[in-house]
Amino acid sequence: MEFLKPHDKDLGGGFMVRRLLPAATKRSVGPFVFFDHMGPVKEHPGREHDVRPHPHIGLATVTYLFEGAMMHRDSIGSEQEIRPGAVNWMTAGRGIVHSERKPDRLLDAEYVNHGLQLWAALPKEFEEIEPSFTHTGAEAIPEVKEQGADIRVLIGEAFGVRSPVKTFAPTLYVDVALPAAGRIELPVLAREEALYVVQGAIELDGEAVPPFSMVLLPDDKPVQLRAVGDAPVRFVIVGGDPLDGPRFMSWNFVSSSRERILQAGEDWEAKRMGQVPGETEFIPLPAGLLTR
Repeated sequence: MEFLKPHDKDLGGGFMVRRLLPAATKRSVGPFVFFDHMGPVKEHPGREHDVRPHPHIGLATVTYLFEGAMMHRDSIGSEQEIRPGAVNWMTAGRGIVHSERKPDRLLDAEYVNHGLQLWAALPKEFEEIEPSFTHTGAEAIPEVKEQGADIRVLIGEAFGVRSPVKTFAPTLYVDVALPAAGRIELPVLAREEALYVVQGAIELDGEAVPPFSMVLLPDDKPVQLRAVGDAPVRFVIVGGDPLDGPRFMSWNFVSSSRERILQAGEDWEAKRMGQVPGETEFIPLPAGLLTR
């Protein structure tokens, strides 16, 4: 059984995330090339964990919260408060700029932020598509009870239900809550799959899964999962069809072309990638990205 261990990353202001993808031994699972587990982190009055405007190309960001709230704004005019249970899919395509900040209504509040952000690399034929943003509310996400587990199919099709979230390639993203001492047999749901434990302890086919690690699932047989201990478990399954070729990934840019990433860096440095309405701050291009 292959495990991917997280490495900690500071997004700024002490906002730490656990990053699972990309990993040295596994660059992608299905279309997903990036996997961050954010928090749980306690938010205090102020803007210490705001993410200033920054650009993307060639990918779609997928943001999903378990607790808390974030305000998404982007250069095509989208403005959406992200709340628990909703799926927020932003297609960068040829280029988009966005910020992720604390909602104004919570500036003076204390609360917990906890969630996941993934990036799905776009198929080559869609890498330069027009940017867009789609919010799918929590009430629109299908839910099913299976072997005692509460399952939400965020993206794709599983356990007899299909998510309304539209994608550019076969994609799977499932949120599973299993009660203490619960068991479930997980069938093969996609050509490439991985499981990440958000909270609790599990055994997979009798083998303990280390905390906050991702396990790559077999593509030819179901697996047996058991919640260990006296606490409930929450995990997600991600995957889909393999990518249609290798991807270059540098800073916030993903592309099948190294030259395209360099061009995006030049465009960002020259402020040609758009502006988020009402924003004056931005994250500068990292040193060395434009080295040819």
